[in-house]
This record gives sequence, C-alpha cells and structure tokens, in this order.
Amino acid sequence: MSTNQDLFPPKPAVRRSFGDAAKTYDGNAFLQREIADRLFERLQYIKLQPATVLDVGCGTGYATAKLRERYTEANIIGLDLAPQMLVTARSQAKSASWLKRVTGRAPSLCWLCSDAESLPFKNESIDFVMSNLTLQWCNPEIVAKEVVRVLKPNGLFMFTTLGPDTLKELRAAFRAVDDKPHVNKFVDMHDIGDILVHAGFADPVMDQEVITLTYNELKPLLKELKGIGAHNVQNGRSTGLMGRYRWQRMVTAYEAFRKGERLPATYEVVYGHARKPAFMKRKTIDGQQTIDINEFKRMVGKS
Repeated sequence: MSTNQDLFPPKPAVRRSFGDAAKTYDGNAFLQREIADRLFERLQYIKLQPATVLDVGCGTGYATAKLRERYTEANIIGLDLAPQMLVTARSQAKSASWLKRVTGRAPSLCWLCSDAESLPFKNESIDFVMSNLTLQWCNPEIVAKEVVRVLKPNGLFMFTTLGPDTLKELRAAFRAVDDKPHVNKFVDMHDIGDILVHAGFADPVMDQEVITLTYNELKPLLKELKGIGAHNVQNGRSTGLMGRYRWQRMVTAYEAFRKGERLPATYEVVYGHARKPAFMKRKTIDGQQTIDINEFKRMVGKS
C-alpha cells in the first residue's frame, strides 16, 4: 500500500516542537510512560537475547533506560530527531559502573540525533528495534523499510503508535471552529500491519486498546499536549492566535462529550511486533523471485 505523505507533519516542525518540549516532557508524559510499561509487559513473552538494541524516538530516555536494565549485556542506542531531547536523556542516564561491577563489563550506551526515516546504520546490524509512540510522527512505510533493512535476520521490531480515534473529541470540537487541521491524523492499525508485510516482515502481530484520560476542564489537556511537544504541527494548520469567541465555541463543543464531572480524551493505542525473516523474499515485476547473494550464501551455509 502507499500512504499519503500529506498525512504526516513536516520534519522541521516536529523537531522544533519536541525540542522546545525537552524540559517539560517528563512532567507531562504520564501516558507515554504507561504505554511504554505496557509494551514492556508484552516483551516478557518474547525470547530475545540481543547484542545491539535501537530505541527509535527515544525522547528523554525512559524506554532506553528500561532496555538497558533488561538487556544488561547489550549495546543500547537511543535515537531521536530532536537534539534537545537527547541532551536531557544523556543527563538523566544512570552510570554503567554498577553493571561493570556485577557483570564484569559495561555495555555501551550511545545517543544519536537522526531521523527514523533514514536510519544511520549498516544493513543487518541491529538485533532489536523498539519504538514507543514515534511512528505517528513519521511515514510508516519508509520507517518499516528502514527498520527491516537494519535488522539482522530474525531480528525483532516492536512498537506502539496511535490510531485514528485518538483525540477524537478534540478533533470534533475544533471542527466547530473551522475546517483547518488542528489534530494530527493517524494511520489505521490494519494499514500498519499491511505496511509491515509489504516491507518484508513476517507475520506481524497487531492489537489495540483504548485508553481514556479525563479532565475537569479542557485547558489541562492542551497544556499536556504542548508540554510533550505533541501539539498540532501539520501543514495547513491555523497559525494565528485563537480569539476569545472561537475559543469559547471550541470549549462549548467539547463540553458535549462531558461525562458526569469529567471531560474525556480518547487515545487509541496500537501495539505491534514483527520479525525480519531469515531469508527475505523478493519478486520482480514479472513475478520471478530474486535472492540477494548474501542471503543465498546463508541458505547454503556459506558466509
């Protein structure tokens, strides 16, 4: 399948938004940490002893630290588009001296500022790629192709992202103001699964759950979104300040969703994992199968 590039916000705007939020991110990223924890719960059922682990979209390093604790002998790489996020992550990273005392060695931990759509790694150089709530800021087709490229045969890709029902109340409320995009668009779970298959992954496993946060009023929700850098940066968005009249119209529209004394904010959370097969199958336009020479050597036991 082919996704519409207009779905995805421009990279400079994304980098700037998350960079500006580096100092406020941890104070507002309650949901992001909870989803990361739930992703790690799923990881308990997967046998994996990676030598090299990549955390794509590491932010301030919460999941990176958990990867470091789980895989004490692996080399861990935290990658993010926003350099300010990496500065914060590096400053919060615990010393590896205790690992050296316990295990006799201190695996490397490094931070890279780069784009998930252009991973700066050699082909088949990574054992495990994890990504928590980053795909929704990228073109998932490009990311999937990059991840399958850098993964070793039988390597694992495990991720979370957000589905189309995310912030549906906020999107509907803004429609009462104008027809410009105010909430980022999100790719459907089934489309993500198809994208993984087309990229070359084997048997992707996808599931989703709905998490609803509630607030006394609307302002705290908008403050949290800005605090983690997740406010609207789409092309075509309204760049001017919202006047009092338009703001009140939006607030009134959101009030229609109030349940009891609380306003809901829905998040459709998508979980997925897939392995790169030992041997990638490729077909030419006329249907003939082609095999990379390196994969052929592995197939016949020669390397």
